[in-house]
Amino acid sequence: MINLPEEKVSAQKERKHTGIHKVLDDAVTSTYEDVLKIVEAKIELVKIELTEKISVLSAMVILGVILILGVAYLITTFALFTGELLGHPFLGYLLVSLIFLSCFVFFTKFRPLLLKNLLQNFFLSVNDYKK
Repeated sequence: MINLPEEKVSAQKERKHTGIHKVLDDAVTSTYEDVLKIVEAKIELVKIELTEKISVLSAMVILGVILILGVAYLITTFALFTGELLGHPFLGYLLVSLIFLSCFVFFTKFRPLLLKNLLQNFFLSVNDYKK
């Protein structure tokens, strides 16, 4: 009779690793791993969304700089034009201002997503993310 409780204890230890206990242990382990994978995926999704927002903001800043430079060159061109009346120095400034303004029109009217996509791809490549 003294040996009987020891046999029950060893049988209970064996039972913990078989049957429903094993199924529950496997379910908990796989659920934990799945939750970790979901959290990692959510973090990657947040990174991608944040990168897109940064690229939109950067595109707006670049377009603002292009517009300011274009307007500055255009004003300088008109100042030189009225100052020299018929001279040729204004043609260089006029050409530069037209280039800046045409870039602004191109990126805002014809291809508004091009600059954003280029910047987004650049920022994603910095983070080693591949589509």
